[in-house]
Amino acid sequence: MELGEIVDVVVVGGGTAGWMTAAALVKLLPHRCRVHLVESEAIGIVGVGEATLPHIRAFNEKLGINEADFMSRTRATFKLGIEFRDWARIGDSYIHPFGTFGSGQGEVDFHQYWLRMKQAGVDVPELEQFSTACMIARLNRFELPSTDPQRLDSTFGYAYQFDATLFAPYLRALAEGLGAKRTEGRIVDVHRNGESGNIESVELESGERIAGDLFVDCSGFVSLLLGKALGEPFQDWSKWLPADRAVAMPCRTETAVTPYTSAIAMQSGWRWRIPLQHRTGNGYVYPSAFLSDDAAAEALVGAVEGEPIAGPRLLRFKAGRRERSWVHNCVGVGLASGFLEPLESTSIYLIQAAITALLELFPEKAIAASDRDEFNRLVDLEYDRIRDFLILHYHCTERDDSEFWNYVRTMRVPDSLEEKLDLFRRRGRVVKYREGCFLDASWIAVYLGQRVFPHGHDMRADAAPAEALLADMAALHREIRATAERMPDHVGHIKAYCPMAEAA
Repeated sequence: MELGEIVDVVVVGGGTAGWMTAAALVKLLPHRCRVHLVESEAIGIVGVGEATLPHIRAFNEKLGINEADFMSRTRATFKLGIEFRDWARIGDSYIHPFGTFGSGQGEVDFHQYWLRMKQAGVDVPELEQFSTACMIARLNRFELPSTDPQRLDSTFGYAYQFDATLFAPYLRALAEGLGAKRTEGRIVDVHRNGESGNIESVELESGERIAGDLFVDCSGFVSLLLGKALGEPFQDWSKWLPADRAVAMPCRTETAVTPYTSAIAMQSGWRWRIPLQHRTGNGYVYPSAFLSDDAAAEALVGAVEGEPIAGPRLLRFKAGRRERSWVHNCVGVGLASGFLEPLESTSIYLIQAAITALLELFPEKAIAASDRDEFNRLVDLEYDRIRDFLILHYHCTERDDSEFWNYVRTMRVPDSLEEKLDLFRRRGRVVKYREGCFLDASWIAVYLGQRVFPHGHDMRADAAPAEALLADMAALHREIRATAERMPDHVGHIKAYCPMAEAA
């Protein structure tokens, strides 16, 4: 690349994906690119209230975002994990925590010692009781984790629950302040080079053409560039993830503002509960093949905890991803690239993962095929592994009380998931990844929460004398509870740290 050569980036679409992309590029690559975002206020965004994963904290830190200000402006609460109710059996409840089990120390994973005791018939607390994150969540407490790795209050992470309609404007102000240009308008045509196939410009209703070297498609489900203009095929995963609808409805909060998101299994899908500072977000995710839109809306209205703030809003989608997310000089980010239902709050993570890969592989004006290929490998890996994790929740159930649960319980799952299940059932082993979203503790929590119980355990866990091991486990359990009980109430911490700002 010639010294001083600048790549002109055109971001098509605003919303969370568009403004996350624009803000990251102008903040982290100001010497490499100019960013021009095109969006139409006439086109709404999908945002219905977002629950996130801990990775978003690193993204915000890179952008120089002050956490307390961000949480105040987006009316956010803290999130220690996701509670799953009624999934394996009606009446079950478990938390997928953002943190480790045990103290996070030692060569042998803590759950292996726990399995040894359980398999020997010893009466020990459930594994959740040995998670600091779970204990804090169940007691409705919160405090920022310690930076001392020897302390139990360093063994958990956290994410946010915030108002998605406020996140994009927050990022827009940041991006424009750093030099991103914005044009209002609806795109009516996409112009491509007849020889290379690259996109040269997009044309607005006004007749204006906006040219660029690299185009980032953040146009949502429409996938205006990647799907429509370039015709990139879509892999349909609805045979494994059949939910293709959601009805969403906010309500006034009348119960606890919990430091976790809830996913409550319903007759034909599941319902989310996301407590924010000013309201609670609710939604029912379901497959249209098993439940009508009217019946879903009625079930949601009957299930929410407080007075509705708005009526049910219908969303349509399909689980899957594009065959490639970077084609020619066009990169798909967010829904334009693919969609996985919000069961594990991965939507913003997938946006962030794509942006991170783009920053690491940011091209010259003449794009190298190797950069495209590596980007697509990374993005495909993220989608494929999250897909398996989501399927696990549905497939490993004992519920047989509806046509929907009978379908997902008996369906053939991808070989990649079947291999993971076989490994865990044998001796509690989790496939370890260097890349990908969910690490060991996440898989362990969901396997056991869905009643996938191993037949054996890691034989290294047998080295410790049983009496000493039981005494250590009892002491650890007491210390975890004492650590959680010392923390302030979740709402009290929010009021002291990041009370919500009034609407502008």
